[in-house]
Amino acid sequence: MRYFPAFLDIEAEPVLLVGGGETAARKLRLLLKAGAAVTVVAAEAVEEIAQLARDGAVVWRRRGFRAGDVEGRRAVWAAAEDDEADRRVAEAAKAAGIPVNVVDRPDLSTFIVPAIVDRDPVVIGISSGGTAPVLARRLRARIESLVPAGLGRLARFAEAFRGAVEAKVPDFSARRALWERVFDGPIGAAVLEGDESGARERMVDLVNRDAAGREDSGVVRIVGAGPGDPDLLTLKALRHLQDADVIVYDKLVGPDILDLARRDAERLYVGKSRGCHSKSQDQINALLLAEARKGRRVVRLKGGDPFIFGRGGEEKAYLEARGVAVEVVPGVTAAAGCAAATGIPLTHRGVSQAVTFLTGHAADGEPDLDWAGLAQLGSTLAIYMGVSTAGVISRRLIEHGFDPATPVAVIENGTLPEQKVARATLAGLEAALEAAGIKGPALIVVGEVARLGAASALAEEVTALAV
Repeated sequence: MRYFPAFLDIEAEPVLLVGGGETAARKLRLLLKAGAAVTVVAAEAVEEIAQLARDGAVVWRRRGFRAGDVEGRRAVWAAAEDDEADRRVAEAAKAAGIPVNVVDRPDLSTFIVPAIVDRDPVVIGISSGGTAPVLARRLRARIESLVPAGLGRLARFAEAFRGAVEAKVPDFSARRALWERVFDGPIGAAVLEGDESGARERMVDLVNRDAAGREDSGVVRIVGAGPGDPDLLTLKALRHLQDADVIVYDKLVGPDILDLARRDAERLYVGKSRGCHSKSQDQINALLLAEARKGRRVVRLKGGDPFIFGRGGEEKAYLEARGVAVEVVPGVTAAAGCAAATGIPLTHRGVSQAVTFLTGHAADGEPDLDWAGLAQLGSTLAIYMGVSTAGVISRRLIEHGFDPATPVAVIENGTLPEQKVARATLAGLEAALEAAGIKGPALIVVGEVARLGAASALAEEVTALAV
C-alpha cells in the first residue's frame, strides 16, 4: 500500500487552488462542499469560478501563480492544466512543507484525491494509487448504486442516540449487537425511507427493551424480483438480498437472481405451480412470521412485482397484524418487462390509451372475469398465468365483442436468454400456443399494440397463426 488512506479536515481552513479552467472548477466544487476557505489564483477563469468570486464564496486573485501564494495554506491544489505551471506549484508547496495535489499527476503530488461516494457524514474514497483513475471512477459508480441515498441521514440518527445507548447498554458486545439490529432492521429502514419520527419511537423502545434483556423481533421485506433478468432488479432489492438472513422465494425466481444474495443466507423454497404447491399460503404466512420472530432479516422474494398477482398484500396484512415490521420493495412487473423485451408498447398514441392487468388463473377451469366489461374498455390486455386457460379466454372475449382478428402476442420466459414469442390472432391463440410448445411462465398481450412489437435479439420468434 503506497498511499495511506486518511480524511483531511479542511472546514474553514485556508486552501489554495491554482487554475481557472473546467478542471479547477470541478475541484472547487468539492473544496467548497467540504467547507474550505478557498483562494483561487488564475489570470482567467470560467464563469462558474468568476460568479463564485462575485458572490464572495471564494477569493480570486487574477494573476499568475507566485511561490509565496502557498504560505499559510492547509493544502494546495494545482489544476492549471499546464505542466510547467503545475510543476512550479508543486515545488513551492513541497518546499514549504504543505501537502499538494496536482490533478492527474501523482508523480508531482504528495497526496492524491480519491473518487468519492458522498453520503455526508459518511464518505467513501476509492483510489487506484493514481494508476487508473477511470477504473476508480467506475468502481465508485458501482458503489453509488449499492449505497442508499439516505445513509448520511442514518449516520446522523445514530449519532443522536449514541449517548443514550452507551448509558443504557454499557456492555460493548451487547451495544454492538444493538447497533447491528438498528442498521439492518426496521429502524434503519424507516430512517432511510424518511420516517425519522417513527424510527425514533422504535429506537427508544429498542434501547429500553435491550436494557431490560428482552428479545427484538426481525423484519420482513417483501421484494419484487422482476420478470427474470437479474439486471432488472431494483437497487433496493439488491441491497436487501445482500443483507438477508433468510430468503423465502417463489418458483419464478431464477438462480441468477439468487446468486446475488448473501452467500450464507438460508434459502427456503415455497414455489407454487398449477396443481403442485410446496406450501400453502397459510403455511408461507406462518413461516415468515416464525422467521421474523427469531429476530432475522427475512426477504420474501417474488417474481415480478409482489403487489401485482403476487399476494404480497395478503402477506403484509398478516404480518403487520401480528406486530412484525414489513417493508415492500416493488419490482418490474412481468407485463412491463416482457413487453419491453419484445418491443411491444402496452400503450401507444392512436392505438391504445390504457392497459388492464388480468390473471388467467382459474380454480374451476374458467377465470372469474368481467368479460363484457373488458370488451367495452377497449384497452390492451396483459394476461398473467393464462396459458392453461387460453382457449377459454379467447372464446369468452370474442363472445363479448372482441374482434377474432385482434392481434395477440404470447411471451414465454420474457427478458431471459430463452425468451420465446408467439404471435397470433385472438381466434388462433390456443392453436398458436400448442404449435409453439409454450407451457409457461408466459404473458399474453391482447390488443392492436401486439402488432407493433418486434422480437428482440434474444427472442425466438414463432410464426404467427391465422384465424
